[in-house]
This record gives sequence, structure tokens and C-alpha cells, in this order.
Amino acid sequence: MTPRLKTPFKSIPAGLKAMMAVEASIVDSGLEHSLMELVKMRASQINGCAFCLHMHATEARAHGETEMRLYLLNAWRESPLYSERERAALGWTEALTLVAATGAPDADYDRLKAAFNDDEQANLTLLIGSINLWNRLQIGFRAVHPVQAVHAAA
Repeated sequence: MTPRLKTPFKSIPAGLKAMMAVEASIVDSGLEHSLMELVKMRASQINGCAFCLHMHATEARAHGETEMRLYLLNAWRESPLYSERERAALGWTEALTLVAATGAPDADYDRLKAAFNDDEQANLTLLIGSINLWNRLQIGFRAVHPVQAVHAAA
């Protein structure tokens, strides 16, 4: 894959600064780091953003996330490895990432409301919007994630 722009963020310093301020506000919101990484990964799976998947899988592992939970994230509904709070966040992530098709159903919002207070709901929704924007930037400009040596199975 060939990047369309080699340094797209150099062209938008004010926009990048604003995005980083949004990111900082979400990090300071009190949402669990592990939950935020799962949300970023799930939206990136849906959108097919390899760059963001690589980044957030690396971040999640660095903060103690297990390989199995990362492997099974695409099938979170069928796995008992995710808490009710994580399930509510992942359902809301899917509903908003696919909002043109889902319309953000009441059932998904009701599950969210049962697990998150008003401030957390707002911050989680901001996080979902933010990762979707990052995905569109990276996919649109064909960003290539870092490539590490892959070891053959023994």
C-alpha cells in the first residue's frame, strides 16, 4: 500500500492540535484505559483501519490487556471475557460507528445508560466520534502501520 500523503498532519496543525486536545480531555475523563482501548479497537475493526488497529493493540498490550481479549474482540457478544460495562460500551461503539445503518437504537442506549453515568456517556460518545475521525484520516490517506519482523511458528 502506498500512502496518499506522506505527512497529512503537517498540513493541518490547528486541526491536529484540536484533536489532541479532545484526546487529552477523554483521557482525563475517568474512563478506564482498558475500556477506551477496546472501544478504539472495535471501531477500527469495523472501519478496517489497520493503522489504528496496530496502534491500539500495541497500546492495550502495553497496559496489560490480554491477547485473548484482543483476539476475541470481534466476537465480544459470544465471549464471557467482557464485563457488562464493556459490553455496553462496545454495543454503543458499534451503534455509533454504523449510525447510518443503526440509527443509534434505544436498546443500545438503554444498556449504555445502565452502565455509565451522564458524564461517562458523553465522554464515551466523544471517544467513539474521535476514533472514527482518526480512522477516516488514516484510511483516507492510506497510512501504513509500522511493520515488525514476523517470527515463523516453531
